[in-house]
Amino acid sequence: MTIAPELVADEATAAPGQTVRTAVLASVVGTTIEWYDFFLYATAASLVFNHAFFPDQSSFVGTMLAFATFAVGFLVRPIGGFVFGHVGDRIGRKRTLALTMLLMGGATALMGLLPTAAQIGVLAPILLLLLRIVQGFALGGEWAGAVLLAVEHSPRGRRGLFGSIPQIGLALGLALGTGVFVLLQLWLSPEAFLAYGSRIAFLFSIALVIFGVVVRFRVAETPAFEKIRRDDARAAVPVKEIFRPPTLRTTVLGLLSRWGEGAAYNTWGVFTIAYATTTLHLDKVPVLIVVTVAALLMAALLPVSGWLADRFSPRAVYGTGIAAYGLAVFPAFALFNTGSITAYAIGMVLAFGIIHAWFYGAQGTLYASLFPTRTRYTGLSTVYQLSGVYASGLTPMILTALIAVGGGSPWLACGYLVATAAISVVATWLLRPEY
Repeated sequence: MTIAPELVADEATAAPGQTVRTAVLASVVGTTIEWYDFFLYATAASLVFNHAFFPDQSSFVGTMLAFATFAVGFLVRPIGGFVFGHVGDRIGRKRTLALTMLLMGGATALMGLLPTAAQIGVLAPILLLLLRIVQGFALGGEWAGAVLLAVEHSPRGRRGLFGSIPQIGLALGLALGTGVFVLLQLWLSPEAFLAYGSRIAFLFSIALVIFGVVVRFRVAETPAFEKIRRDDARAAVPVKEIFRPPTLRTTVLGLLSRWGEGAAYNTWGVFTIAYATTTLHLDKVPVLIVVTVAALLMAALLPVSGWLADRFSPRAVYGTGIAAYGLAVFPAFALFNTGSITAYAIGMVLAFGIIHAWFYGAQGTLYASLFPTRTRYTGLSTVYQLSGVYASGLTPMILTALIAVGGGSPWLACGYLVATAAISVVATWLLRPEY
């Protein structure tokens, strides 16, 4: 197997086999739970929250308000990224990740206990917003730490593969969230589901978080971080280093390179649920089943992306995958607009299940190779979370607004998505991974 230049090791040495397996388990279990919590809200925003927390609004306005509270979580994520990135670069990856999980799980469980607007009026959406802020703050420190837990424990020559494993958590988290909603809607009547059924999915988070925290406390700190701690080489203020030359160029290009990925995920995994059920009038349960199946297919293919990253380089795999996403946008929406659940399924499997896996599996290792160990947690968190504001959180609102401007036609929205892909491809081509 050829080791790509971007994957040449820096300060770290590989950890023992048992430690590596525990780290990988802790990484993927943790990200699955965190993403389940975060995107459970997205599914609820598409199906439930517009009725429970914004009942006096029109369907369009209620959906936009629900997506607005969804977007707030992304606005707060960069703050969490700066805070937990600093903590992770100063005290370590392991303890930081346990803290983020506790915060995320607590906020999600409390969402399951929130009274509705019919019960407490305007206080209901305010409390929902506050809990969404806590979710976003916690997730701001999760992704980078999970990637580093896997990559910094990985054997040389397999860092692309190991870096793809935490990404599986995103796909499994989405599949788990939509799958739980499918089961609840099949089990309960529509009235019961709106009244209390969705709360079960949020309260289920309590059991998941307990399991996840136990697993994460069993893992050892990464060899790379232990080395800079022994050598007293930790950065005093990591965020200053990533925003000054020469690292500033890398940070800016990293932010732009993620635009396409963030927009793609929140189009296929979030927006299309609302689009299919409200604009295309497809039944909710089949739509959720399709999204769940596509997410599971993505989870299965992500290690293939990691393997390809070890063969060719994370940058090459990520860049070509983003280009394929840009080419797939118009055909995917053309399939959606046939109004057929079969065509919708084909579009989702191709765009979300296959193409998204193509580039997303290489992303973690690519971004880890952009920063040295002393600022790596902060660098990854900043690139991923700060870009999430425009690349991810605003996407459902932007697409909803563009479709409204287009009189129900999706083609303006498709043009926006293609533009995000083009920006990302150019930025990725300009990146120069060094570590």
